[in-house]
Amino acid sequence: MSSLGALQVPEEPIIPFIEGDGIGVDIWPAAKAVLDEGASRFGHRVAWLEVLAGEKAYNETGQWLPPETVESFREHLVGIKGPLTTPVGGGIRSLNVALRQILDLYVCLRPVRWFTGVPSPVRHPEKVDMVIFRENTEDVYAGLEVAEGSAEAAKLIEFLRDSMGWQIRPDSGVGIKPISVTGSKRLVRAAIRYALDHGRRSVTLVHKGNIQKFTEGAFRSWGYDLVREEFADEAIGWEDCGGEPGDKLLVKDAIADITMQQVLTRPEDFDVIATTNLNGDYLSDALAAQVGGIGIAPGANINYVTGHGIFEATHGTAPRYAGQDKVNPGSVLLSGVLMFEHLGWADSAQAIVSAMEQTIAEGIVTYDFARMTAGAREVRTSEFAQAIIDRL
Repeated sequence: MSSLGALQVPEEPIIPFIEGDGIGVDIWPAAKAVLDEGASRFGHRVAWLEVLAGEKAYNETGQWLPPETVESFREHLVGIKGPLTTPVGGGIRSLNVALRQILDLYVCLRPVRWFTGVPSPVRHPEKVDMVIFRENTEDVYAGLEVAEGSAEAAKLIEFLRDSMGWQIRPDSGVGIKPISVTGSKRLVRAAIRYALDHGRRSVTLVHKGNIQKFTEGAFRSWGYDLVREEFADEAIGWEDCGGEPGDKLLVKDAIADITMQQVLTRPEDFDVIATTNLNGDYLSDALAAQVGGIGIAPGANINYVTGHGIFEATHGTAPRYAGQDKVNPGSVLLSGVLMFEHLGWADSAQAIVSAMEQTIAEGIVTYDFARMTAGAREVRTSEFAQAIIDRL
């Protein structure tokens, strides 16, 4: 047995997987082939266990997220999934959000970097090398709402007026946005620990605290408090050092809207980013666009205390392309790379990344990159996977 924090990894771990809806039928087999080969090259093995969610689950069981699937992820700790359809009009706001909240996967981990040869809309995509720690269980994604015109809305608006003196238009829908000390500090703690373990230069707390002072602003304040309470020997906040951290990790903060500008104009100033749920959603997709789009962006949902992690494609199901062996499997494949790193299989992870980067640099790409890259050789999903395997 090997260990990684709370995670105990057997020689052949059982890893549940969800193939995914739509293009999942194309991208998952391709990614699995590369992951299996990358693992075996270094003496690792995976026992894959298919579990159901999304349309496939609904068609076979009548449930979008069967309890057996949740229990499998809970039991085996680590799993991977393709894109899932969000049911319309059902009781689950999002299957992805449901899994995160049920298993308390409080970190959404989104590394963003550029691969040589990937078409980009910015002049210097090579300057983008960031890791986003997005809080995964609070904010508007755990928000509570009442609809405009409902008796509940009228009651809540009246209560807020009478008890708090808040004036809200009577024809409003009203929502509550929770952000806690617990959720904020454990997210920032994970980001700082990651930065220290990976030799990163800084952690930026991204927030909208200039407007929302007791939620977003509190996230910032609690983050700085944590640095002083738990990391004083290794890290220091901007306000305690004036931007001169010496040999310590620098923890700083930035307003969310300015950050959206500066990751474009000054991406080299950002390294690890820790932020609230909605800000993290915006930032991770915007940054992905700078390095080739979400088709190649990996994602992970992790609880660093229990070791639980679900690694996932970050794009949608694209049903019109399903079964055509056409789309880019990069997102789910690189999510599998993150999973291998979580398991402690850094050798396999690095080998896959290097082989993928070599494949793209040689101009062997799927249609999404081929149409934007002069001289590229367009290949099918399965052929792209084989090209990566050939370069392992």
